[in-house]
Amino acid sequence: MKRFACLAVLFLHSVVGLGQQFSSVPGQGRSMVVSKFGIVSTPQFLASQAGAHILEEGGNAVDAAIAANAVMGVVQPYVNGIGGDLFVLYYEAKTGKVYGLNSSGWTPKALTIDYLKSKGVTEINPIGVETIDIPGAVAGWDAMRTRFGSFPFSQLLAPAIYYAQNGFPLAERNARYWIAKRLLDQPGYKETYDIWPTAPKPGDLFRNPALASSLRQIAGHGRDAFYNGPMTETMVKFLDAHGGVHTLEDFRDFQPEWVEPVSTTYRGWTVYELPPNGQGIAALSMLNIMEHFPMAQYGHNSVDALHVMIEAKKLAYADMYKYVGDPRFTLIPVKELLSKDLAAKRAKVIDMNKAACQVVPSDISAELNKHGNSTIYLSTIDKDGNIVSLIQSNYAGYGTGFVAPGLGFSFHNRGAGFQLTPDLPNSLAGHKRPLHTIIPAFMEKGDIHIGFGIMGGWNQAQAHAQFIANVVDYGMNVQAALEQPRFTKDTFDGCDVQMEETIPADIRAGLAQRGQQIRLLEPFSFSVGQGAAVVRDGSRQVNFAAGDPRSDGAAIPQEPSSK
Repeated sequence: MKRFACLAVLFLHSVVGLGQQFSSVPGQGRSMVVSKFGIVSTPQFLASQAGAHILEEGGNAVDAAIAANAVMGVVQPYVNGIGGDLFVLYYEAKTGKVYGLNSSGWTPKALTIDYLKSKGVTEINPIGVETIDIPGAVAGWDAMRTRFGSFPFSQLLAPAIYYAQNGFPLAERNARYWIAKRLLDQPGYKETYDIWPTAPKPGDLFRNPALASSLRQIAGHGRDAFYNGPMTETMVKFLDAHGGVHTLEDFRDFQPEWVEPVSTTYRGWTVYELPPNGQGIAALSMLNIMEHFPMAQYGHNSVDALHVMIEAKKLAYADMYKYVGDPRFTLIPVKELLSKDLAAKRAKVIDMNKAACQVVPSDISAELNKHGNSTIYLSTIDKDGNIVSLIQSNYAGYGTGFVAPGLGFSFHNRGAGFQLTPDLPNSLAGHKRPLHTIIPAFMEKGDIHIGFGIMGGWNQAQAHAQFIANVVDYGMNVQAALEQPRFTKDTFDGCDVQMEETIPADIRAGLAQRGQQIRLLEPFSFSVGQGAAVVRDGSRQVNFAAGDPRSDGAAIPQEPSSK
């Protein structure tokens, strides 16, 4: 009888929750943006405005996403830019189909474990030239624009070119995160980014004419400007001078890949992530495990609810680490990892009275814990309901910090995610993509379609699961769901976990009694990621959007045409 009562509570809550998707909740700091027209939500208001302007000129969600992403590379170079990678989920409203784009770069063909050993390298330097894979962002833009966009690069990149050439005043979090002291000795870093005599402060002007020149070349010549032109020659020559093995062919031959998204169901919602080589599968595994617990009955951010999510995170990430790599090199059991049967078995492992400091499989290498969290997530929606869920990254702050002469952008360090132990799913090899942290997401139920994401290294899959629980289990709208205090665990073993101090002290004490070793973070901490979300209510043809208060961002709606 108790079981049936519990199910009845969950069913009632799911019905009420769906109806409350558009109502504010107590304590919600911002309102959602609501419009019949398009909306762009990014972590920096200038990028959101640039995307909204493209919508006003007649562009669609894909056009707006490219324009916004290009501006993000100018105004937040410490987390993204054309020296990094890109992933996209695209929802096409007229067909209801969700498309996936993997534009993560591969290693130089000559970069192998044996090559590094021949040079005496037994451990990857996290900011060394060996971590620079072929950047995929520009190729990703080209693939998006060619298949679904409507505007030329000359129009899409114009706002980014303007801000790079003429400058922009730093926003508050811009100034806080701008200088990476550990990179000051990296070639090209200081002269490109550390341009002030003292630490930058909000309102200080930053210009990057070299980046403006690079963007102009892409605007004029498309992807070939980056992968098969003078810029390519400059990059290869620069990387070679610093010990790289990159060739013109490594750049010229690179192609992004359209992929079929992977998905699971969670209490009637369908949730989509990109397939490996990303960590999205861990978010889906977490949800499958969480579905075996009455999360709504536990209450939002209660001791029981948080304990379940933290323990589910450990189990899902352990499986992800053991099996996920580049599917072109490794057979990955995606179907088995996402099976409900496996989730049922994993759920039984969770002890509600005690945290597990080790889980099976638990042979987690310390190497993998070096992943960075310097990423941006943005989402766009147009008046027709098409949605772009896009994530783009340098990996760790500015990546390597390497800046080639005259190009104005830093190279990522995504290759730091590889392992130098042979015969593992994520072992280093030539023309291979590493296990990736950055993941866009999408969820839908009936007429409600949500594009969302939360950046932050290994934070992302666990943050996705928390966001989804807020929406599905606790009936929150997307703005409230983003604002809620979050936990994050950036290690794979141990009982350590970080959480924002706005989670009440009595809840933290209850978790500590179960063995969770908590380190407090400031409210609205960068460590738990910055997110965004857009929503299409198909029954009313209305769009909604949310922005995360942990960023300088905003959700900005398209204005109607005055013509």
